[in-house]
Amino acid sequence: MFAWEQRVASFLHAFRLDSIKKRILAFALFATMLPSLTTAWVSYTHNRQSLTQKITAELRNISVHSAREIDLWLKERFYDARVFSRSPVVTENLDRLLRLRSRQASDPQALRRLQDYLTSVRERFTDYVELSVVDSEAGVVASTGDADMPQLPEDWLTRVESGEEIQGLVYRDDILGQVMMVIAVPIRAPDDRFLGAFSAKVNFGTIDESLRNIVIGETGHAYLVRADGTVMVSSRIVSTGLMALALPRGTVEALFAQQEDALEYTDPQGNEVVGTLDAVPQHDWAVVAEISTAEAFVQIAELRNQTLTILIILLLTIGLMAYGLGLTIARPLDRLTAGAGRVAGGDLEVDLPLVTRGELGLMTRVFNDMVTRLRDGRKELERLSATDGLTGLHNRHHLMEACGMEVARSDRQGKPLAAMMIDIDHFKKFNDTYGHQAGDEILTRMGAILGDCIRKVDYAARYGGEEFLILLPRTDLNGAVEVAKRIQARLAEEEMGGEDAITLSIGVAEYPQHGDNADVVIAAADAALYQAKHGGRNRVVRASATKRKSTARRRGKQARKRA
Repeated sequence: MFAWEQRVASFLHAFRLDSIKKRILAFALFATMLPSLTTAWVSYTHNRQSLTQKITAELRNISVHSAREIDLWLKERFYDARVFSRSPVVTENLDRLLRLRSRQASDPQALRRLQDYLTSVRERFTDYVELSVVDSEAGVVASTGDADMPQLPEDWLTRVESGEEIQGLVYRDDILGQVMMVIAVPIRAPDDRFLGAFSAKVNFGTIDESLRNIVIGETGHAYLVRADGTVMVSSRIVSTGLMALALPRGTVEALFAQQEDALEYTDPQGNEVVGTLDAVPQHDWAVVAEISTAEAFVQIAELRNQTLTILIILLLTIGLMAYGLGLTIARPLDRLTAGAGRVAGGDLEVDLPLVTRGELGLMTRVFNDMVTRLRDGRKELERLSATDGLTGLHNRHHLMEACGMEVARSDRQGKPLAAMMIDIDHFKKFNDTYGHQAGDEILTRMGAILGDCIRKVDYAARYGGEEFLILLPRTDLNGAVEVAKRIQARLAEEEMGGEDAITLSIGVAEYPQHGDNADVVIAAADAALYQAKHGGRNRVVRASATKRKSTARRRGKQARKRA
């Protein structure tokens, strides 16, 4: 022990801390810096995370919406091409021309009608730069332009003949100064004979206009890229600079891998940005929405500077006060030590009295603020322990605890208690078809729907997988059925799942009609759900009317007491 004391004395002497005032000053500075920096770092991290989540949500909303619009636009172009190719003007005149050609004859009137039709369509639809009718041997029969079809695969006509719709690569026409692509669909006679192909050069003017209407701060913009990172259309880059810019392949791969999160990277023009990417369905295109890192985190930079300024001022003030009042702060230090000991022991109900001014007062306030943050953090952890992270609903463990309390309350008040077991129909098939990411989106949206359809006094929880359990205090079986139907109706309005519409099978039971404890009532609701599944799904089934005598006698006694 004597050797240890000597080492401490040598250390203090080396830094010339040979007086109580200097030692208290050093301690005050250290004790203030540690919690202050910790609090500042926690605050900085929390605020950065919150701001990142907000930025991610805003950018995701733009990229997802734009990707859907582009997908819809592309589907409309193919739909238009199919409609044009099936027009009797096209099929009948092309068939006639091909028949006459086989006899080495021609029909100028049929050719003129075909040409006039293409010209009329081209004038009425601004998305098409050029329309052409090609015969089965790749010969151009009629066209509104030079009928070249760049960026189409070599075997495109063979694939069209087999019924495939061809989409060429996006390219920039230097003559027209436009970004465009060629699409082609088959032309078939009424007897299903292959006559040729209907091709169209589609310009990206509509997409360009849509993206230019997007406003993302002062530096942000959105653009359409290929899977290799080539920029095709942008809300800010002029057309002369397009198709020459590209995101690095590593950045594109990272954005595709983290479509749910924002990513910091360098954009094609060399700027540090934060962006999100959303793929256009069934295509190797994606929409990127981004904003400069400096603009995105300007609030964080201001907070950091303010925090550093406050911390520096705080340290200077405490240092000056501690040096002049060294001996008078021993007792407050003891209180701080004792408070720190209680916090270290797990007691966060610490609120030190502020009985002095100066640096110790500041230290006390900082300490109390730190404990308050820790206490709030513990409450948040308790909240998270009772919540399902995906849906935001209660988890199963918390709901089972609530079941016991609600059953006891139902016994005291003589009021019914309904339980509702819900299962998403064919959810495994939906997951296998569209992926677990799409399945998670369905579960998240289900959590929001259930929260909207029940009262504040009701409990909704994710019971497991795609199953949900709802408790409805002071609600009988009929009322629970009405709530179940309201949930189904609300889900139908959402039109989730696209063509594979999402439906629900629901079983409802009532306490004490279907059991004298929570487990039995839940089992009854689950059995009713099983019946709904085997009865064809997408329906609400009531539990079988069974009631234990012990429960009936107990409820009768309570009713007599209330009378």
